[in-house]
Amino acid sequence: MDRLVLLAERGLRAFGFGFAAVLIGIHLEKRGLSAGLIGLTLGVGLAAASVSGLASAGLASRMGRRQTLAVSGILMTLTGLDLALASHAALLVAAGLTGMLGAASVDLGPFASVEQAVLAEMVPPTGRNVAFARYSLTGGLFNAAGGLAASLATGPAWTRAFFLLYAAIGLATAALPLFLSSRVEGPAATTAFGSFRPLAGLAALFALDSLGGGLVANAVIAYWLHVRFGAGAALLGPVFAAVAVLQALSYEASGRLSSRFGLVNTMVFTHLPSNLLLLLVPFSPSLPVAIGLLLARFSLSQMDVPARQAYVVSIVPPAERAGAVAMTGAVRGIAQSFGPALAGLAIGAAAFGLPFFAAGALKIVYDVGLYGAFHNRRAAHEG
Repeated sequence: MDRLVLLAERGLRAFGFGFAAVLIGIHLEKRGLSAGLIGLTLGVGLAAASVSGLASAGLASRMGRRQTLAVSGILMTLTGLDLALASHAALLVAAGLTGMLGAASVDLGPFASVEQAVLAEMVPPTGRNVAFARYSLTGGLFNAAGGLAASLATGPAWTRAFFLLYAAIGLATAALPLFLSSRVEGPAATTAFGSFRPLAGLAALFALDSLGGGLVANAVIAYWLHVRFGAGAALLGPVFAAVAVLQALSYEASGRLSSRFGLVNTMVFTHLPSNLLLLLVPFSPSLPVAIGLLLARFSLSQMDVPARQAYVVSIVPPAERAGAVAMTGAVRGIAQSFGPALAGLAIGAAAFGLPFFAAGALKIVYDVGLYGAFHNRRAAHEG
């Protein structure tokens, strides 16, 4: 029952993030924000998501995991209300401060560290790779549905309605944790955070990858397609729904590959080809070619996500899992937060290829570094 509730919460949130990523850039532009301010808003959202992950890990050790997840839902509600009702630029930029803007990833925010710690304890170690793959699969499928739903937003009134729906989803995800049993609270600990020294090198590599990821976050790509080729929400919605479906299918494959070839090998050898494809996107002569390259890239680019999640929670003691996820997530998110602002400036200056070139290069360096430093350090459940 607990696992079903966790997946239901994951799915609802991912649905909201799915349509938010498509609509935020266009919505903020229609509200009068410049490309630079749009990038700043997305960057603030990513940075806040990272800080809130650390805060929630500490909060969960004091007031409990269920209550902390409920607070995450309330923050999502506040974000939706801000985007739907605010008109002043400062208030719109402030929407990202809750950490629940949902512009880039269903795996960043105050919920991530708590949910992943809970999931690691719900299944035996031998089933952990597949469990994290199914967790990501659920998020991917609902994220696809959200992206597809965004195609219905044909005007400002519809966009506001979607962000009111976003607020309502927040309320639902605030209520669902109350149905979790006390078993999800996990082992007692005097602190949520242990020694971060064993994770320092890994976190530094994650930061490099995330800086590149921030340059080409979903909301940034959607806005880039809009500026470069004139793509609107009616087209972007189905495109990002297809992206999410491909990612969801890749999550299932990732769990099986991880069990056979190892977590680090799966992270590196699926991620590297996707980054080579990313470098080709700005050379696209037309919208169909750009979309085709992006779909090919996204079919591979997120296979490292469930493998990364399973790896992080498997190399630290159980009581420190939430803190480990929060710390690595914070480093990733803070690095990623610089990307949208830089990408927004580049798009505004018509330097259309810069975000893709920079992101691809950074991510390739990450892949090489990860393999060189960690391919011999296997997770405990890998033997």
